[in-house]
Amino acid sequence: MKRSAEPLPGRAPLGPTDRELLEGVLAAQPRALAKAITLVESTRADHQRRAQSLLQALLAHAGAAIRIGISGAPGVGKSTFVEALGLHAIGAGHRIAVLAVDPSSAVSGGSILGDKTRMEQLARSERAYIRPSPSAGTLGGVASKSRESLLVCEAAGFDVIVVETVGVGQSETAVAAMTDVFVLLQLPNAGDDLQAMKKGILELADLIVINKADTDPQAAQLAQSQLESVLPVLQRRSPNWRPKTLVASALHGQGIDAFWREIEQFRESMQASGELQTRRRAQSVDWMWEIIERTLRERFRSNSAVQRELPALTAAVQQGALAATVAARRLLALVGVDD
Repeated sequence: MKRSAEPLPGRAPLGPTDRELLEGVLAAQPRALAKAITLVESTRADHQRRAQSLLQALLAHAGAAIRIGISGAPGVGKSTFVEALGLHAIGAGHRIAVLAVDPSSAVSGGSILGDKTRMEQLARSERAYIRPSPSAGTLGGVASKSRESLLVCEAAGFDVIVVETVGVGQSETAVAAMTDVFVLLQLPNAGDDLQAMKKGILELADLIVINKADTDPQAAQLAQSQLESVLPVLQRRSPNWRPKTLVASALHGQGIDAFWREIEQFRESMQASGELQTRRRAQSVDWMWEIIERTLRERFRSNSAVQRELPALTAAVQQGALAATVAARRLLALVGVDD
């Protein structure tokens, strides 16, 4: 059934071009999806104004999907796992969108891994949409507009959204803060007894999957046992969910059905307790502050007085001639921020 693209009360109607784009997204047209995400990712001021109106119009159609964040070190098999998960979800009657965040090229700023090319089978499905985006140096292993892209995909009717992060050792708080369930992939024989001591990442994880178990089943079982012995003594992210450790081989499709059952149980548990809704409300407020902070940084750097004084003050700090706190205060004073 085609969903209504009528504007919300109190909001100015979209222009003809963007109204057509809105209708295309609601109809899940791949071209419209790509254009909408490109629009929200653009840094042009006029594009951002159009994007905000579009996102507001799409907001009423979003929120029904299960949002899954997946991370892990390079080589752990994230793309293979996401493809196996996607095919399983499609087989169960779902539609899946994958936001695959790649490391950025230092030269062009574009994606350098091209995760979409490694999900060839999933990419051919009409019930799947894969969008690679460059991280562009954003901390947390996600793209700066991943939240906006997620909203667009939900409004298009995709009921499973996967955010696959860079996973290069940066803080994974960012992806955990925009998804419902955070999944950490681990490898057998990867020093799991030492990995288990890294409390930060483990305390964020709702599910831990030992992937590539086919390479060494015994090591995979050992890793699972080690992690299961550590999890009970760590701070739990949720009072309504006990993190679990699973073993899988995405390449051979082993363990994916058990993983999906855990995802369904997680959602049922969190919805029944009301925590899912509470978590999403908090995430929306965090998103607002993230946008405010990002915009203030951008405007600060683009200020003509700051651009004029910044090179000399930076050089003075580097040479030890000026304290960093003094330089920062001088720069802030240029934009009207003072003690």
